[in-house]
Parts: sequence; C-alpha cells; structure tokens
Amino acid sequence: MSVLTQQEILERVKAGDIAIEPGIDVFQLQAHSVDLRLGFTFMIPKHYVMTKEGREALRIDPLRNHGPEYFDVIELEQGQYFELLPGEHVLVSSLENIKVPNDLMAILYPRSSVNRKGLSVDLTGIIDSGYEGVLTLPVRNNTASQIIRLYPGERFCQVVFEKLSHEVEARKSRWHKKDVVEKGEQEKSDEMELVLQGKIRELKKDFAVKKDV
Repeated sequence: MSVLTQQEILERVKAGDIAIEPGIDVFQLQAHSVDLRLGFTFMIPKHYVMTKEGREALRIDPLRNHGPEYFDVIELEQGQYFELLPGEHVLVSSLENIKVPNDLMAILYPRSSVNRKGLSVDLTGIIDSGYEGVLTLPVRNNTASQIIRLYPGERFCQVVFEKLSHEVEARKSRWHKKDVVEKGEQEKSDEMELVLQGKIRELKKDFAVKKDV
C-alpha cells in the first residue's frame, strides 16, 4: 500500500472518487493527509437508565441495545462550545461526511495539538473501503483537574488515504450513511449470539474462512 500525497488527494476529490462534504478548505489540506473538523453533535453516556425493574446503573452489555436513549445528545449551534470535564468520555461527530472509494482505505489519527491539550481520541482507526457517512470519535479528557473546551469547527483529527494493491468489493457496514446518533445503536449478530453462549468452537467451525477465497 502507498499513501496518497496532497496532489493525489486533490485529483481524486476532483474526479469524485473521494468525497468530503463540506469541501476541503486551505487549512485542512496537509502534505499527505486531510484534517477533519469537529462537528456539532456530542453524545454523553448516561450513568443510569430507568427500566421496568427500576433505576439500573448503565453497563456495557452485548445483550442490551445501547441506542440513543443511553446517551444525552447535545446539538450545539454556531458560536457555542462544549466543555469536557476531567476524566469525562463522550462521543463526538466529524463535521464532514466522507466517502472512500473501493481502491482506497483510510486511517484516522489524532492531531498532535489535540494530544497536547490532554485529550485522547481513543478509537481512531481504519475507515473501510466504500464507507460513506460522518465519523464518530470517542474522546476523553485525560487531565485530573482541567476542563477542556471544544469548539465545533476546530481541526481535530487527520485522515490518511492509502491505496490498496487492488480494488476490493466493499461491504456496507451497518454504520454506512448513518449519523452519529444512529451509530449509537447496536444490533445482535450470529457472531455475538455464539460468543454470549460461550460457543467459540462452533463459531470458528461454522464461520471459517473458505480456503479457496
């Protein structure tokens, strides 16, 4: 794989292969990456939920459907900011919708200036070929006592495009074209059903990769 340079990125954007909306401004374009800006949607995990049994502490459990009702969703307006408390963890949206063609993959990295503030963008990683939509970024304030102010529109992370050795048939993930709130929803799968039942041998047997692929 090879990393696309600034000129190659611009050529692919002009051709419509890579789509970034709103369009790239001069501050975002780097030598071999594009900075993405922070969006207006913030999702704060709740500490508890009310069920028919009563008040229950929020816990991460694959048997539950952790949808938007498990978060306080805040939609800021232009000119507003978000103060992230010490130790607090939230989900934030990218300002941009991004589309990755089938012959590329992309990798997200935090900007060094973000890390220097005491923030961590915890789950930066791969953006699959064929993905289209906004990005959801888990962010944590790692400081012990400092409140960190976040402004929608500030450059927050950077995306690097890498060319694959050959074009792949992209699979549409369940997050394809979903907004940040919809991405909070989880769905059960054959895989998780077997994991929850402890049937790991069955999982490996029933879903083994075919050797002729």
